[in-house]
Amino acid sequence: MAKRKWLFTGIIAVMLAGALRAEVEPARSSGKSAAPQPLMTYLADELAYSMEHLATEDGSKPYYLNYAVYEEHTATISASLGAITQDQRGDERNLNIDLRVGDYKLDNTHQLRGGAPSHVYGNGNMALPLGDDADAVRHALWYNTDRIFKNSAKRLTQVKTDLKVKVEEEDRSDDFTSEEAHVFYEEPVKLAFDGEAWTKRLRKISAIAREFPLIYSSTVTVGAYAGTRYVVTSEGARLQTAERRYRVTMSAGTKAEDGMDLSQFSDFNAATMERLPDDAKIEEAFRAVIKQVLALREAPLAEPYIGPAILRNRASGVFFHEIFGHRIEGHRQKDVTEGQTFTKKLNQSVLPTFISVHDDPTLARLGDIDLRGHYDFDDEGVASSNVALVENGILKTFLMSRSPVESFPKSNGHGRRQSGNVAVSRQANLIVQSTKQAPFDQLRRLMVEECTRQGKPYGLLFEDISGGFTMTSRRGPQSFKVLPIVVYRVYADGRPDELIRGADIVGTPLTSFEKILYTGDDVGVFNGSCGAESGWVPVSAASPSILVGTIEIEKRTRDQSRPPILPPPLAVKP
Repeated sequence: MAKRKWLFTGIIAVMLAGALRAEVEPARSSGKSAAPQPLMTYLADELAYSMEHLATEDGSKPYYLNYAVYEEHTATISASLGAITQDQRGDERNLNIDLRVGDYKLDNTHQLRGGAPSHVYGNGNMALPLGDDADAVRHALWYNTDRIFKNSAKRLTQVKTDLKVKVEEEDRSDDFTSEEAHVFYEEPVKLAFDGEAWTKRLRKISAIAREFPLIYSSTVTVGAYAGTRYVVTSEGARLQTAERRYRVTMSAGTKAEDGMDLSQFSDFNAATMERLPDDAKIEEAFRAVIKQVLALREAPLAEPYIGPAILRNRASGVFFHEIFGHRIEGHRQKDVTEGQTFTKKLNQSVLPTFISVHDDPTLARLGDIDLRGHYDFDDEGVASSNVALVENGILKTFLMSRSPVESFPKSNGHGRRQSGNVAVSRQANLIVQSTKQAPFDQLRRLMVEECTRQGKPYGLLFEDISGGFTMTSRRGPQSFKVLPIVVYRVYADGRPDELIRGADIVGTPLTSFEKILYTGDDVGVFNGSCGAESGWVPVSAASPSILVGTIEIEKRTRDQSRPPILPPPLAVKP
């Protein structure tokens, strides 16, 4: 057995410069570099040993190896009707291994056509000890690296066979990019969370729902996350980065007399515990959620509709994230199972000339709002960057990971994943900008004028959207569905706005984008989590309100069961 030679890493501070707008808080640290943790040494030692000695009998060796460890500390407390329903704390350390056999041009991750695309599936999470037990950590690295190497070598053989029996590929770009190796160390983070104090706060706030017997379900939840990511690669990258996220969510639900289940949701997001709101603001938001649910219970059902509409700023952000953002993620331009909506539209018009779109994970904050999609380095070790996707309506580029596509041989720092998955190109902070703006009141008047021009009795105002989904596979229709939660009819004859329920926005992307007529001057931010091939990742979307000449809604499915037979206990207490 070969003798092991231990490699000790040094400390190098990498300063990453970026010009940010005045209202944006600088994202990258400019202070003194922190010291690498012992774990970084264990990872570097084992990686060097594997790269030097790991080989099959026929001489196959890894050309690239990436050890990424996600150390996560979490806390979640939920309350309903004044009682605690969940109190969970968690600490874990998970290893992810990206091992590639072959070379940058062709390796084991190459898509097998006729089967599932290889980039969808990772090697999963592999548990590592939480402490600094060098032997235990190295054993896990040794064992899992061996297993994954054997599987990777076997798969490369399958890839080469597949290329011989399939037709020539449309995109013949390499399988992996060569990127600058960064060395950057931040202090590891621990969870700053007072569970006892939050338990008291949530009991008090959640008890508000006791005043409303028609609210059948309600929850107030606080979630706290503190994570440190350790990355060591055979190219020389050494990253020790930290992230904190805090969130308060409020939800309430009921059932209408016709059986439709109704719910509302609101949240607060912050990068530090201190930036979460006080009890008064949370109580106010929770009461607003309850009031909205009860109003929906009495609202009439939506009917299928095609006509003018306004998507309020946050709703517009979700709209762009779902129907535009996913379609300009780089790996979709290369995957032969994808619809490739925009692949051949570079330097062509895809949006109105007054709209530009960029994705900028370097932004930590927009105005006074913390952005969940912020990071300094992506999950492939590439520095984040502000990517101008659309300029004055013209598509300029795609969001790129280290999987290149034709004409785009480099990453722009958007390779992202949830721990346990393979990184692919994903959105981070999607920002929509417009040069054709109007105050919101004027936007409403413009919609009414458009209703009159089209002979429509009303237009629709989408105040908020909970999320949605989009179909990008060429095996299905290139369509989307967005799920509004607050929708009003705005009548052309001046009648008061009317709240409606049970409406879903549907359509196809290319047609929908052509219908944007105007935007507001009221940029709003949506913070959430996005699920796709590489798991769930935190994202943000910022957009002004938009006026569209035509939008289509359809009826939402609804449960056919009646409301509860007996009155709730809170309504019959002596």
